[in-house]
Amino acid sequence: MAALIGGWLAVKSILDRGPVIEIVFKSAEGLEAGKTKVKYKDVDIGLVTAVSLSKDLRQVLASAELVKDFQPHLVEDTRFWLVKPRISGGSVSGLGTVLSGAYIGVDVGKSSREQKTFAALEMPPVIQLDTPGREFVLRSADLGSLAIGSPVFFRRLQVGQVVGYQLDENGRGVSLKLFVNAPYDRFVTDNSRFWNASGIDVKLGASGIEVDTQSLASLLLGGVAFETPEESVALPGAAPDTGFELFADRARAMRNPERDVLKMVLLFDESLRGLETGAPVDFRGIAIGEVTAIRVELEPDSRRIVMPVEISLYPERLRLRSRDKDLPQLSGEARRRFLEELVAKGLRAQLRSGNLLTGQLYVGLDFFPRRPRPGSTGTASRPDCPPRAAAWASCRHPCSASPAGWKSCRWSRSAPTCDRPCRPPAAYCTGWTPRSLRRSWLPWARRARP
Repeated sequence: MAALIGGWLAVKSILDRGPVIEIVFKSAEGLEAGKTKVKYKDVDIGLVTAVSLSKDLRQVLASAELVKDFQPHLVEDTRFWLVKPRISGGSVSGLGTVLSGAYIGVDVGKSSREQKTFAALEMPPVIQLDTPGREFVLRSADLGSLAIGSPVFFRRLQVGQVVGYQLDENGRGVSLKLFVNAPYDRFVTDNSRFWNASGIDVKLGASGIEVDTQSLASLLLGGVAFETPEESVALPGAAPDTGFELFADRARAMRNPERDVLKMVLLFDESLRGLETGAPVDFRGIAIGEVTAIRVELEPDSRRIVMPVEISLYPERLRLRSRDKDLPQLSGEARRRFLEELVAKGLRAQLRSGNLLTGQLYVGLDFFPRRPRPGSTGTASRPDCPPRAAAWASCRHPCSASPAGWKSCRWSRSAPTCDRPCRPPAAYCTGWTPRSLRRSWLPWARRARP
């Protein structure tokens, strides 16, 4: 009878025994056989039974026996990690283990393939696999101040966080993974715009200084914000793992993508100091393009050094302001002939001062009928627009280019615009101080006043 009872207890013990798995760690810190527990959602589901080194002595193998009911959840995407006190960015986790001791956390996967050996994560996962929401991918030139756990904002509400990042295979950029919690993930459409919301955005405008930041957390830890244009709000939510570009700020992110781009080349034979890539191209106060490239070339025939400046014009910006916005677009050849006619009528490019304090320049387009056109150097894909000598402070009125002409110059609203550079002599342009400005420039301005 005693033998039957002993046999029955042995069989019952074998039948009730749960699965034994192996978890691979980089070190045995916090692991102790017979004491370290395995928990899922703070419920004990197993115990570490043995801790040993691998054959190559590079890893630590922890054997754990789990409860029988957990057998169906041991699949290939189930994750294990060691829970202990950690300080990461602005968050502190695992403080409860200070008294109770470290334990192994579990995140149940969704795969159907069973697995018995698992590689432990070095850091706890930011988002559990059963958390409702969607993941998206952002592409950026660099990581900036973003890190795992950086918040994601929508209308200044934190709706998610960055869960991972990696360097692209070609080394030319960084791909970031972010998770947006439900129900906010439905506001991410295929036309949503993402930008780096880290730090403070300071703008100096006509109304004063504007300071913008998402929150104190984004100021300290970095963050990402997104917004969907009004015309795209009704679109369905983007699919998981949809890729988006990460812009540097909101202004660039919310800029409408230019579908109609016209390339042109400007040839300058003067200093381009102050002109940078991205500088606006202006036509009578309306920004219609931007500078895309600045180069230096030597003309073999004339032995002359020229400064080619490539610009991109966006005709759609002018078309939207026109009454005839519904007219069909011109073909490539018709557009080139139209530009040739505008240049023949006096369309010229000019470097103008955009900021007297920083010395930044921009390209201004306008009509100067008296200005002769130099020889064309454009191509079929990139026609040329002859430059005009830069005007100091964008001053344009009929005068002589000599100092004597400046002294006798008078403002006249009815006189036609001159085609010469309206530039004061060197004494008025260089080496001035507030006192010398009052002595030299202000007397000339009083004489030039109509």
